[in-house]
Amino acid sequence: MNNETPPTSTSPEDDRVTAFARAVKAKQIVAGPDVRNAARRHLRDLRTGPKRGLYWDLEAANRAIGFFEDVLFLNGGDYEGLNFILAPWQAFVVGSLFGWKTEDGFRRFRIAYIETGKGSGKSPLAAGIGLYGLVADGEARAEVYAAATKKDQAMVLFRDAVAMVDLSKHLGSRLHQSGTGDKVWNLYYPNTRSFFKPISADDGQSGPRPHMALLDEIHEHKTATVVNMMRAGTKHRKQALIVMITNSGSDKNSVCWEHHELGSRICAGKEENDSFFAFICSLDKGDDPFLSEDCWAKVNPSLDFKLEGQADGIPGRKYLREQVAEARGMPSKEAVVRRLNFCEWTQATTAWISWDVWSQAQERVPMSMLRNRTCVAGLDLASTTDLTAFVILFYPTYEDPHWRLLPYFWIPDFELDEREKRDKVPYKAWIKSRDLETTPGRAISKLFVLRRLVTICEYFGVRKIAYDRWRIEDLKQLMDEHDIELPEMAPFGQGYKDMGPAVDEFERRLLGLAQTKATTIDPDVEDAEVIAESTVETLRHDGNPVMTWCAGNAVVTADPANNRKVDKAKAIGRIDGIVGAVMSVGISNSVSASDSGKSIYDQGVGI
Repeated sequence: MNNETPPTSTSPEDDRVTAFARAVKAKQIVAGPDVRNAARRHLRDLRTGPKRGLYWDLEAANRAIGFFEDVLFLNGGDYEGLNFILAPWQAFVVGSLFGWKTEDGFRRFRIAYIETGKGSGKSPLAAGIGLYGLVADGEARAEVYAAATKKDQAMVLFRDAVAMVDLSKHLGSRLHQSGTGDKVWNLYYPNTRSFFKPISADDGQSGPRPHMALLDEIHEHKTATVVNMMRAGTKHRKQALIVMITNSGSDKNSVCWEHHELGSRICAGKEENDSFFAFICSLDKGDDPFLSEDCWAKVNPSLDFKLEGQADGIPGRKYLREQVAEARGMPSKEAVVRRLNFCEWTQATTAWISWDVWSQAQERVPMSMLRNRTCVAGLDLASTTDLTAFVILFYPTYEDPHWRLLPYFWIPDFELDEREKRDKVPYKAWIKSRDLETTPGRAISKLFVLRRLVTICEYFGVRKIAYDRWRIEDLKQLMDEHDIELPEMAPFGQGYKDMGPAVDEFERRLLGLAQTKATTIDPDVEDAEVIAESTVETLRHDGNPVMTWCAGNAVVTADPANNRKVDKAKAIGRIDGIVGAVMSVGISNSVSASDSGKSIYDQGVGI
């Protein structure tokens, strides 16, 4: 690229980057401490940058901003086909990256780190930057990559780019696509023999020489492999740019936190690095987004920016209010909401259920209310000396509109004093109160438990039992040997795939949150009207102290897609009862509420 003479003036006319910085400084735009520092840095560099060989090229900044707004279109939902009009913060980012130059005429910034709340528009912004690098940067044989640890994650950002090409007559006629539909895997620009494609660490590809690398969701990167792979390839490019976009994370020993801290120090003037750009959304000390909405825009910079014809910005205040409401009383979900929606770096593991929520859901009812009522159950079987839990879930009825949990627990009766000291809970008191049962011997007697399960299931008419596949074969062998029959047995995976929906549903019922279901008025009529019905379902438990102990110990972990599971490895004590409860909720939609069945015992008999 170029040996043009640096401009001699920095006219403020139409300078949206400097206008944003000044508005932030004047408190006309709500911004957190790191964004305020980024704004001050820009204004400071306008004054002192020339001494360090930096200059502000307003024409270049506006050219990049104009590319977004004149060439690119948004995609998805209500935004499909709308011009990509940049929010003020997005214009600040784009203009800064392409407007700041060094005295040799090349771009100043080589690395950009952008951290905002979920749903602020980071991915389409990064995709647009990649397309600019592909077709408008004048780079011969440019290599542009959407990079991540896994190909699926890399495809998220790349699909945004493909959709923009499909919607743009300017780009659609100039770029060649390899693949079709959702399987497009490469964008090729013949004028400069350049390409844009997804890449991941598991591709096993060596030797990329990126002109631009767009790294998505850096907080999910367990190692610096992808970052290092991209940075190593930029050494032969005069103005290569690596753009990292992310939500906040939970691991402060990660590559994401390393760049977060570096960017924060640079913007604050505590460290000098003219090639590193940072836009980090963060809260001020004392801000609590669960107590006041006033700080929400600090970490959701598109919140109050409305495109023409749109009623709200993104992700929308209604959405954030729903997230806060659903997270109250659930420490683990609160941690996720604070991290993803409000840019708070949280602990990796947090207790799942608060005492307030659990205690408010306690209500003991007579056994007679539970008899002859549709029910399913979850069985979490101990290995040897651990707790075994069998948790029955009773369906709501017209007379009693609550889901109700009734747990049973067993431990071996050997060395109870030592067990109490080790686990720091009153096992003997729970046994005396009949909230916990014992089996004879050093290890849990599966045969004893089986015979109790037969009695319990017959008494209540249990329709189906969900079980963890692990350790179940010994139980089935015992059933065969002793001619024992139980209700239908349903294997239930303990990974994110099976546990995720069950955890969400358990949580929704425990909190008493509304659920909207689509109902067809007349299912026999084609194209019949569909109405949305909102129902509130609540979960109640009987206050069993062993179950309460399990609830207080439970910790949930999440995968990159935010599917959650109850994690025994992370728990702070026994959680078998909660695992059984979640499994019972997980299969509760597979049994019709009208399939109540009848017990062989008379009503009113206790067990």
